[in-house]
Amino acid sequence: MAFDRSRTLRGALAGSAAAAVWYAQMPLDKRLLRSDFDDVEALAALAGTSAAAGALLHLQNGALFGALYANVAARLPGPPVLRGPLAALAEHVTSWPAMALVSPALARSGRAFLQSAWRHALFGLVLGELERRLNGPAELQPVSDEAAASNGHGSAAHLVATR
Repeated sequence: MAFDRSRTLRGALAGSAAAAVWYAQMPLDKRLLRSDFDDVEALAALAGTSAAAGALLHLQNGALFGALYANVAARLPGPPVLRGPLAALAEHVTSWPAMALVSPALARSGRAFLQSAWRHALFGLVLGELERRLNGPAELQPVSDEAAASNGHGSAAHLVATR
């Protein structure tokens, strides 16, 4: 698979921005869900680094996911608005078992699992929409004359019978 450099970079930007939205809303979902689970702290613990470095790793992971997503989004099934959240939730479900390396107690917590699912869904929604707006469709489709009429409903010229 050949990667389009511009599409990939715009996807990375969208992914990093989506990870920043995730990070910014974490204090709110911690209060609402009454759970202190913090992805950035878990990432920092897994990497053996500081919380600040964990935040940078979180943004980097978002950028990497966004870069990959930008190159496969057009081939994913389903409506475009659901592709980002479904891709992010698929990553959540497949990577959750690794939580046992950081905290076995958190890995068994249904509340933390749902909290992380919410965060992944939000990330995917922001990523999908930003990537779509930044990159547009992978390939432009030709537009018929009827679809290009000024009223957006096509031309009525083909409906008029002449003798």
